[in-house]
Amino acid sequence: MGQGLTGRSAMANTVTADDSGHPEHSSAGEHPSAGEGVVGHKLDIVGLEKDFESGRGRFTRALDGIDLHVDTGEFVCILGASGCGKSTLLNIVAGLEHHTAGQVLVDGEPVVGPGADRGMVFQAYSLYPWRTVAENVAFGLECAGMAKAERSERVRELLGVVGLSNFADVLPKKLSGGMRQRVAIARALAPRPDLLLLDEPFGALDAQTKRSMQEFIHLVWRRTGSTILMVTHDIAEAVYLSDRIYVLTSRPGRVGAEIPIPFGADRAPRVKRDPRFLDLLDEIEDMLHSPRPDDDPSGHDGELHPDDTYEVLV
Repeated sequence: MGQGLTGRSAMANTVTADDSGHPEHSSAGEHPSAGEGVVGHKLDIVGLEKDFESGRGRFTRALDGIDLHVDTGEFVCILGASGCGKSTLLNIVAGLEHHTAGQVLVDGEPVVGPGADRGMVFQAYSLYPWRTVAENVAFGLECAGMAKAERSERVRELLGVVGLSNFADVLPKKLSGGMRQRVAIARALAPRPDLLLLDEPFGALDAQTKRSMQEFIHLVWRRTGSTILMVTHDIAEAVYLSDRIYVLTSRPGRVGAEIPIPFGADRAPRVKRDPRFLDLLDEIEDMLHSPRPDDDPSGHDGELHPDDTYEVLV
């Protein structure tokens, strides 16, 4: 495996806690060159750009200069308003979309397409309706050619982890929304991916089920030691679940801040009443609704015109 890179945005802010427990901001430095940095990053994204063709020779920049990393065993959230490009970013990490420029590395190796080293869970219920719960979880293992006995054991193990052992032979239509997402998460974990990618997996759930699923994914993370990168627009969800948060600004999406979360892995729901938790909610809310210092006063919205300089890599 290659050596990891430390992806940090030169424009990003880091939020830390002072002695009183209140968040304070400090500026991040320039990110190191390729080949420098700390070994142990599971994911590195360096200088990432993504352009979409908008017609008549014009391109709209969705992501601009994204630098971030996820350490092995870490739970990181990407937080931003709708339309900031966070799901596009996750699809690029999953290998489902190409990027225009920059690097995406998992264990130091470039991402060139989908792979078993990355498991993906979408907001929409993406189960096969004609397959039982156990058969859905086993799908990726079947594709990988795993022996039936080993496959069955892995499925039993995961159904125990997600609390669905008694529903192995049930079809998805008989399950609640939260249970379906548990199956989807178990299926994504089945091949033992290096990185679990979650794209607003609880966005379609009611408030009570959503809280239950947040507890569930936190428990799964602790039990499995998975490395997780999750996209959400829910500030409280991000603060509760994460080791760190990257806040994306909009149009185009850029890393506006990197925020370490000052709570341990054993946190419980009562942490939501911690003054530091409430302060972080306010800080992030302000970030998402305040103009960026580098906002273009001309109102440029990220659209690239024919005389703009850009490079599209395919």
